[in-house]
Amino acid sequence: MENNKLINQSHETYSQIRNTLIIAQTKVTAVVNTAMVGAYWEIREQIYLTCGENDRAEYGKNLLSYLSNELTKEFGRGFSARNLRNMRQFYLCFPNRQTLSAKLSWSHYTLLMRVNNKERRDFYYEESDKSGWSVRQLEHQINSFYYDRILASQDKESVADEINHLEPKPEYEKIVKDPYVLEFLDLEPNPHFYEKDLEQAII
Repeated sequence: MENNKLINQSHETYSQIRNTLIIAQTKVTAVVNTAMVGAYWEIREQIYLTCGENDRAEYGKNLLSYLSNELTKEFGRGFSARNLRNMRQFYLCFPNRQTLSAKLSWSHYTLLMRVNNKERRDFYYEESDKSGWSVRQLEHQINSFYYDRILASQDKESVADEINHLEPKPEYEKIVKDPYVLEFLDLEPNPHFYEKDLEQAII
């Protein structure tokens, strides 16, 4: 009997500690995502103001190449010319910084930028924000033509709820597994990250 009580207390203590860690990781994730999305938006705004829409013209290409080399030397991975063009696309798809959702990560935005039609992109953006879709859920909804299916359906509630069964949202998404976050913080992918590594990178 006493043994069962100790086991129950151990489980309860573990559960409380686990919840504390999840809350802390969620807060860290929110801070990093907000900083990363804001920085990428500003980077592209600065590039756009310098060379307008013609970053494929000679000067634009040279500028992107120069910026890529210099930023990579100082800040590590994540600043290839291709990634800088992605940031340009981000600025063009979401020109108003005030409307960017703090709930969505850079991984969400990279998926949304692949949706060429603005009406569809806005729909997926609003649904992701409202429903709190994970990155995997958003990807599934885009690939399964959720926009078209919800418009055509007579039972919209059932179609909307389908994602929770097909791609259940994880209880929380580990920040150290997101390759974009690792690039932004200039961390190597590593299954043995310690909290101090992440704290130091954020500082």
